[in-house]
Amino acid sequence: MNVLAYGDRALLVELGDTATVVAWTDAVGQARLPGVEDLVPAAETLLVVCSEHADVAAVRQRLGGLHVEKGSAAPEQEGEVLRIPVSYDGPDLADVARLTGLDEDEVVEAHTGSTWRVAFGGFAPGFGYLVGGDPRLEVPRRDESRTRVPAGAVGLAGTFSGVYPRESPGGWQLIGTTAAPMWDVSRDPPALLVPGARVRFTVAGR
Repeated sequence: MNVLAYGDRALLVELGDTATVVAWTDAVGQARLPGVEDLVPAAETLLVVCSEHADVAAVRQRLGGLHVEKGSAAPEQEGEVLRIPVSYDGPDLADVARLTGLDEDEVVEAHTGSTWRVAFGGFAPGFGYLVGGDPRLEVPRRDESRTRVPAGAVGLAGTFSGVYPRESPGGWQLIGTTAAPMWDVSRDPPALLVPGARVRFTVAGR
């Protein structure tokens, strides 16, 4: 772990990989360290945002006193699991089957058979990077990105799954679509998939 000052109210914790970021996000959240106002996880870092009058040096010291095993998986959480119905009709479903050695039905079973975790957000408002799925679904990004991916497209890239919140370019392998809105400014919070949320994909209509 390497902790860097990030302005006058935050600390950037460099952790090296997403599994460790997930574990540290849970550990810092559960520790309820005095002066910590917000946590912003990313692929390899955790931004610890302090309140206006917090003693940032004291927060740094308390972070150093936490013991989190490097690369450890986050413990199974209790609480709500978001269920997202998907029509598995994506244009890359056959390619994912070929890349994984599964047939198309087995790809769907693998994608719906795990509880995913939103590790962090990024790319576009409402886009969550989901981890914890079946390791057989690890596939590379497409060789060429599409200039237009529709809102609601469900994709795979590396160890991640995700849902495009709006039409945009994208290079993920698209395996399906959902009508569930990922971003809605009338909702609090607007993003459906916030870091820490647990998600199960289901087959639409079942």
